[in-house]
Amino acid sequence: MPPPVPTNPLIGASPVMREIYDDLDLVSQSKATVLIRGESGTGKELIAQRIHTSSPRKNQPFIKVNCAALSETLIESELFGHEKGAFTGAVQNRKGRFELAHGGTIFLDEVGDLPLAVQVKLLRVIQEMAFERVGGTETISVDVRVIAATHRNLEKAIIEGKYRQDLYYRLSVIPILIPPLRERTEDILSLILYFLKKFNTENNKMIVLSQEMTDLLQHYHWPGNVRELENCMERLVVLARGGPVTLKNIPNGMSAYFNDIQQVSIKPDRRMKEGSLSNSIQQIEKEALKKALERCAWVQAKAGRLLGFTPRQVAYKIKKYKLFPEALT
Repeated sequence: MPPPVPTNPLIGASPVMREIYDDLDLVSQSKATVLIRGESGTGKELIAQRIHTSSPRKNQPFIKVNCAALSETLIESELFGHEKGAFTGAVQNRKGRFELAHGGTIFLDEVGDLPLAVQVKLLRVIQEMAFERVGGTETISVDVRVIAATHRNLEKAIIEGKYRQDLYYRLSVIPILIPPLRERTEDILSLILYFLKKFNTENNKMIVLSQEMTDLLQHYHWPGNVRELENCMERLVVLARGGPVTLKNIPNGMSAYFNDIQQVSIKPDRRMKEGSLSNSIQQIEKEALKKALERCAWVQAKAGRLLGFTPRQVAYKIKKYKLFPEALT
């Protein structure tokens, strides 16, 4: 019997996501800064929005800033605003994102990409809730809840001198770690059902998936995490012409994509014996890596991207499982 369709893509069957979701109500009532960490596509912005909409600030602005999308020359002006004549093109006074978020929440996505010069100013804003616009001398005070997110290893960046340790501690008063989808496979079916219902409703359709198709999607590693799964389900619903979607009637334009999925998807051994779980998991991982390497002509970086492994992890697992191009075992 399939699980009930969740009403929120954050909800899943995995204990880790249920624990995170249960904690959000407590976190939302606080003013403390939050640092959400996780790979790209894991749903960090959804977590930030959930905190805001459950907080006393829910009727105030929720302002998002993608720190990685702004150039170093523009990001300070975007965050803190500028005065007329501060630089070429500054023809009038302009409020920054912190002023626009006054009374509400500012979500600093990809905060690990901030240049050091801006990190210093951000640290002061978090500490004092005050700043000056670019080219200005007047100190502006704000009341803003700061939620930040990153997919980067900030501890490593601190050691390398690329990130301020004091800012890291200010941001991570409440740390939230979102695990990748491959580490919470219990959630995949719930997410499939959620997105299938969502996109059927949006497109006025009643597309269903065959059991074979559902099994395939469940056993894929989803290196792009929830975002990749969501995109896949939307394309399936939009392009499907009706009837159950099977491996034999994949919508036009998605054949190559599903061919890649089939190449690296591994189903668990149904004959798994009691007490052999650890060995079976290792065998599944070995076979998945073997298929990915064969698919990518033994280009380890490409195989790693398919499975969501780093180059170092791929090299380690090749050695661990004694995999070689000449005679894979």
